[in-house]
Amino acid sequence: MNSRHIVCFTFLLLLQACSSIPTTQNRSDTALHLANSHGWQSQLLTTSSFQLQSFVPKNSKPSKRLTIYIEGDGLAWLSRRKISSDPTPIDPLVLKLAVQDKQAVYLARPCQYINSDTCDKKVWTSARFSAEVVESMNQAVTELKNQFQASSLRLIGYSGGGAIATLLAAERDDVDQLVTVAGNIDTTAWTEMQHISALTDSLNPADAWQKLTDVPQIHFVGSEDKIMPEAVAKSYQQHFPDSRQPEVRVITGMTHHCCWAEHWPELLMEISASDLEIE
Repeated sequence: MNSRHIVCFTFLLLLQACSSIPTTQNRSDTALHLANSHGWQSQLLTTSSFQLQSFVPKNSKPSKRLTIYIEGDGLAWLSRRKISSDPTPIDPLVLKLAVQDKQAVYLARPCQYINSDTCDKKVWTSARFSAEVVESMNQAVTELKNQFQASSLRLIGYSGGGAIATLLAAERDDVDQLVTVAGNIDTTAWTEMQHISALTDSLNPADAWQKLTDVPQIHFVGSEDKIMPEAVAKSYQQHFPDSRQPEVRVITGMTHHCCWAEHWPELLMEISASDLEIE
């Protein structure tokens, strides 16, 4: 095969890969169908910088404590070098977790499910954990808390949503439990381990450790996760004094994507048990 044929073959492979990615509308429809099938509905939240997608139970009632599930980075990249034009998740994994919980809501990240003039690609790449993004998410969290008349919050973040949840917990005084799942909670350690560019326009959750010493935390890591390996959580953990280190739990057999939703009921029981120990 000559070089011209190789180039053509590579182009066809890329074209096939791109054509297999569900459209934004298809991804949105998948999430909405999942939400509706569990008695949840779509809700848009307006903040100072972004409009954010959330899903909440249709027959929601006031709750003393509200659990907010925060989405991961979604489809931020098409390949190691090609940025996606739309970070809406292909698989609504975090929503799958949320609908299994009680007194819970789901919160997407900026520019997921929603397109607007403020959706520059930096928002889901180098600036995915920027002060502007965190502030926008913080405003949305406050709005959800007020809507449900809650006095305290449990934040659960997946992958990059773990970074957001951790940064929010560091800034708020109403978070009584922080949970991450395959969370990117030390972004400096992560970029170095993966040999990728530093997130120059973002905050690093690990740098906020001093504000988090009194926040009860559980950080779940998959034993087979090559994207967010245990070493990332351990690096975050080691910022804390020995007597105040947050708990890191390695779950056997889990990868970055599989099979958190299937095992979530039993992990929720672990989270609740840990919560009772704190009380």
